[in-house]
Amino acid sequence: MNIEGLISDLAFILLLGAGVTVLFKWIKQPVVLGYIVAGFLASPHFEYLPSVTTEANIDFWAEIGIIVLLFSLGLEFSFKKLVSAGGSAVVTALIIVAGMMVAGYCAGMLMGMNNINSLFLGGMLSMSSTTIIIKAFTDMGLRQQKFASLVLAVLIVEDLFAVVMMVILSSIAVNNSVEGVDLLFSVAKLMFFLIIWFLVGVYVLPSLLNRWRRFLNSETLLVVSMGLCLGMSVFSVACGFSLALGAFVMGSILAGTSYAERIEHVVTPVKDLFGAVFFISVGMMVQPDILVEYWQSILILSAVVIVGMIIFGTAGMLVTGQTLKVAIQSGFSLTQIGEFAFIIATLGMSLGVLEPTLYPIVVAVSVITTFTTPYFIKMALPAYNLVERTLPERWRGVIDRYRSDAVREQATPGVWQAMLQRNGATTVSYTVVGIAIDIVCRRYLLPLMERWAPDWANPAIVTAICTLALLSPFLFALSVPARVPRGLGLDLARVPAMVINIFRRVVALALAAYAVSISFSSGFMVALVTFVVVVVIVMLSRRLRFRLDRIESKFRDNLNERELRRSGRNNLVVNDLHMAYMTVGSGCDFVGERLMDSDLRRRFGVHVVGIQRGQQNIPIPNGRTRIFPGDVLAVIGNDEQLHAVLPAIEAEREPDSAPAGNVGLQSVALDPGSPLIGATPRTAKLRDAYDAVVVAVHRGDDYIDSDPDLVFAEGDILWLVGDKHKIERSLK
Repeated sequence: MNIEGLISDLAFILLLGAGVTVLFKWIKQPVVLGYIVAGFLASPHFEYLPSVTTEANIDFWAEIGIIVLLFSLGLEFSFKKLVSAGGSAVVTALIIVAGMMVAGYCAGMLMGMNNINSLFLGGMLSMSSTTIIIKAFTDMGLRQQKFASLVLAVLIVEDLFAVVMMVILSSIAVNNSVEGVDLLFSVAKLMFFLIIWFLVGVYVLPSLLNRWRRFLNSETLLVVSMGLCLGMSVFSVACGFSLALGAFVMGSILAGTSYAERIEHVVTPVKDLFGAVFFISVGMMVQPDILVEYWQSILILSAVVIVGMIIFGTAGMLVTGQTLKVAIQSGFSLTQIGEFAFIIATLGMSLGVLEPTLYPIVVAVSVITTFTTPYFIKMALPAYNLVERTLPERWRGVIDRYRSDAVREQATPGVWQAMLQRNGATTVSYTVVGIAIDIVCRRYLLPLMERWAPDWANPAIVTAICTLALLSPFLFALSVPARVPRGLGLDLARVPAMVINIFRRVVALALAAYAVSISFSSGFMVALVTFVVVVVIVMLSRRLRFRLDRIESKFRDNLNERELRRSGRNNLVVNDLHMAYMTVGSGCDFVGERLMDSDLRRRFGVHVVGIQRGQQNIPIPNGRTRIFPGDVLAVIGNDEQLHAVLPAIEAEREPDSAPAGNVGLQSVALDPGSPLIGATPRTAKLRDAYDAVVVAVHRGDDYIDSDPDLVFAEGDILWLVGDKHKIERSLK
């Protein structure tokens, strides 16, 4: 490898990317588009600037960029968010992805592409851009709107679907055909490994990180988190999957720990660096001659993305019981493709199944739809008003009745749903762990026994006994009766519980039978398995039940670690007092005040015994210590007190819809009759009333520094920093 060429290429594209992105920030366009344009300028297709010496160098850095990007997406994902997103987000995402896959596939076939390229095209067109949508919502002050939260939940689910889709497309590309059995096996294999990795990761990693807590400064945490990311990526490849999948899974596991925010903070510079290189490498694939030749295809695919996302996004929201207004706003917000389209295209290129012309076409479609996204978000309300005026009364009645029925059904889950929610996760978890033990023992332990077992020992029998011993806790867990949720009568739950119990015991019997099938005939095997299962249940039930309860409790605690750390429920200090760790939000009513002025002890009965401020730790802060946004307060109180103080401390201020660019320096002359004459900066309360602060007073020929007790006089010119428009409307 030419190290000098590698470094020179990296330096060139980063400097060029820096210049172009500054320009794009100035014209208020997404930074991602700036990276793509910089990549085009650095490519051999743009002859007016030097180009990189070796494109393979950029491919190397871009591969790292994909890994870090997927790791960061995983950190924002977390399976807890998927559960909280609910069935509405899952159904909507499924409708969007399935509909856009079909639309993209049909568009590809009409454009003369083969089956594989059309499938990849459908996958690329089915994923909206999380980055672009979040930025658009933030810039437009829409993050607190109901439809925005629903759209973000859909994007979370789409991220998971995209990872699954990458595995499916890889399988199809390798076999060069769509075979139902192979495809089903690939999906089942993916689900199996995802569950195993998730179970092991959630059970082990939070405990290890908490044990090493005192050693984990920012530097060490970055090294540990990136090591885990790359290690899981390599392990994912060893299991037959991609590097990106392993990175995503590790990120989603760490997202459930109390270190998630710190990891995201320390990884952000790495993500920004290598993510920039990845998007620059995407821009290097843009070929102007191909864009000119295929301009019709680019416009057609852009129309497919915009129209398809509006139709399927709106339909998905309506199906899940949302109002027509929210559904239309959601559909109009999803009208673009982004980072996952590039990742899927890169996957197709690496597998050698994608036509070279398709990549720059998709990049061009992404650029067009990204530019149009803010305009379509603004068009949502006018579109809704138009539909509301023209929609027949009968159709509006149908939509309203369906919505009320859907909301009622979601609010009152059925008996079967409640039983499955209570027992489904544990049943699946124990089943998958049992399958994993069977596979590992058969594949690795049996050859080991055949090599090292003494002459008098039968390797197959020894392996079967060891497998059963390892399986015994999980066989017992699958054999105990299903648990009935609180508030659900035993009479109502009798039939679902009976079906679940039968299913669990059949699974336990099948796992044990497969374990002993290594060395015995089928008839003897069934008898032996039945005997073993009965013995295990009878002799070890109490001890195993205790151990399993501890395992399940630890798993739940690790899974809910962030929530438990905030509420302090599992952190008992003395008697009924708990210690919780709460992050101060920007909307907290005592931000900037001294601890003694917050009056937390009188108002809520709690004690603040520590403050974590970045890398600074303040144990037992005194009353003069001020509280700032982002501080982590160690708070002691009982459950009721902590529950009451939590929303007050973590309150977030709703973002102002006015852009930050309005904030600046403004002068105000105090004419006769001004309400500020005779007031002081302290009594005028400029900060609260006008979102402004006095930095200087021009009186005569002198500039007087701002003083809280300075009395304003007629003729003074106040120099204020704040929202220019608000100052002009209120004070001029």
